[in-house]
Amino acid sequence: MIVRVALSHRIRLLGMVALAALLSGALAGCKTTGSSDTTGSISSPAAPRSDAEWRRDSEALSERFRANPRDPDNAIRYAQALRATGQRAQAAAVLETAALHNPDNRALLGAYGRALADAGNLRQALEVLERAHSPDQPDWRVLSVQGAVLDQLGRHEEAQLHYASALKIIPDEPSVLSNLGLSYALSKDLKRAEVTLRRASEGGRVDKRVRQNLALVVGLQGRFQEAETIARADLPPDEAAANVSYLRQMMAQKGPAAATSMKKTIRARPVEGMEPVEDSGT
Repeated sequence: MIVRVALSHRIRLLGMVALAALLSGALAGCKTTGSSDTTGSISSPAAPRSDAEWRRDSEALSERFRANPRDPDNAIRYAQALRATGQRAQAAAVLETAALHNPDNRALLGAYGRALADAGNLRQALEVLERAHSPDQPDWRVLSVQGAVLDQLGRHEEAQLHYASALKIIPDEPSVLSNLGLSYALSKDLKRAEVTLRRASEGGRVDKRVRQNLALVVGLQGRFQEAETIARADLPPDEAAANVSYLRQMMAQKGPAAATSMKKTIRARPVEGMEPVEDSGT
């Protein structure tokens, strides 16, 4: 049976974040050095803001951008507000303009690469993210976003190498471990994915999205009751039950539709930049 309701509206099993990337993060978390833009971790998330608040900020920041498109900090904040209100292509355009005036500003390049990924320009995003840090000065947040983008492109082994490099810089970072776990799931290694996500879920500063990713992977192995128990740690009981029920329906699909639904569900869940990157269809 093909489930007709859009995944992004029906399944919060992975702890849906306000969409903004890779994987993100995926984004919704940590700041790239020197910027207010989110690109990687999930520690100390800001309080949720309303759409009206983001739109108010966007209007004020837009005026400043028109007055001075060379200001990288304002461009980053303006793009963040645009992404928060669903204007992803415009966010990328704003950062592209600012990057032309500041070609060596790594914080700006990191935000631009993230915005390109959000807008679905994954290969261009990788090119820009490569310039956002260097081998002698790697940024774990950028590495994690690069991994998330590579996962969106189906290049899972390369993605996992980027996560491993990030973990050498910041061992046991939950957001990176969570994305690594999802990468294993995309590689059809669900047992390794579960072990990694359980590791990510340990400790006192774990974002609920990490636990919801664990719930997803447990559910994908057919352990629905256990998945629902994990999901209930952060969701109301009825919502946790509905999500697991939806997961059952999704897994009951047959043939290519089942594989496609499964991939889209996993790919939508990076905690890095994480604001997740939209599925590119690959």
